[in-house]
Amino acid sequence: MNGPYKPGTPCWVDLMVPDQQAALDFYCGLFGWQGEIGPPETGGYSVCHLKGKPVAGIMKAMNPDGTVPDPMPPTVWTTYLSTDNVDGTLKAVTDAGGGVMMGPVDVMELGRMAIVTDPTGAVVGLWQPGTFDGAGIVNEHGALTWNELATNDTAAAAEFYSRVLPLTTGPTDLPGAEGYTTIRVDGREVGGMMGLDQHPAGTPPHWLTYFHTDDVDAIAAAAGKAGGKVVAPPFDMPAGRMSVLSDPQGGVFAVIKAIAPAQT
Repeated sequence: MNGPYKPGTPCWVDLMVPDQQAALDFYCGLFGWQGEIGPPETGGYSVCHLKGKPVAGIMKAMNPDGTVPDPMPPTVWTTYLSTDNVDGTLKAVTDAGGGVMMGPVDVMELGRMAIVTDPTGAVVGLWQPGTFDGAGIVNEHGALTWNELATNDTAAAAEFYSRVLPLTTGPTDLPGAEGYTTIRVDGREVGGMMGLDQHPAGTPPHWLTYFHTDDVDAIAAAAGKAGGKVVAPPFDMPAGRMSVLSDPQGGVFAVIKAIAPAQT
């Protein structure tokens, strides 16, 4: 990726965890990333790299004043959607029935961000790029390849996201995946949306991060050996072979080897 992502496109993912170093050890070992705890002026935020390009962020869970949260928030991967105007998008979010959890806030010269909730309760980030556009590599082993919303009301979610960002939603053309909704920017598939009926009872609406891998079974086995859990063992589906995993601190993510390169 050599430039800003078009507004509406997932452009970055990051993980908030109680033990930042343990998370770095797990993901760097699993995907071959390079990463270390960042400087104090960025709150220690780690930008992990693959082949010298940024691929994901990992940060320690903390309050704005630097104290440890009590209770500790859940360990989650957050998807960020690109926008060319965070402030304008936030107004659209609230007008469309969403909520603002954090921001807007400037991240030095890197960009401007906010965290919001859609009307179904799913949390998603917004990123207005400054000097930092987002993921520098996608669709390669160990890199971001897909972002998917699971929600209890796909119609309401589709209406919301199409109102706040320049994207469209519609049924997939992929054979065997009837009922799956794709998210498109300028006609290009950049993400997906599905109901919660295929998830365990009580699963809240959420965005799921997918990383591409050349060998789903090997990554699932390696995650288990490193202290993670296999939430959904490797299985074949219309888009390829995938597995849903969690890291040792409970952060859930998916890995996939797509039949054709997924689009981001």
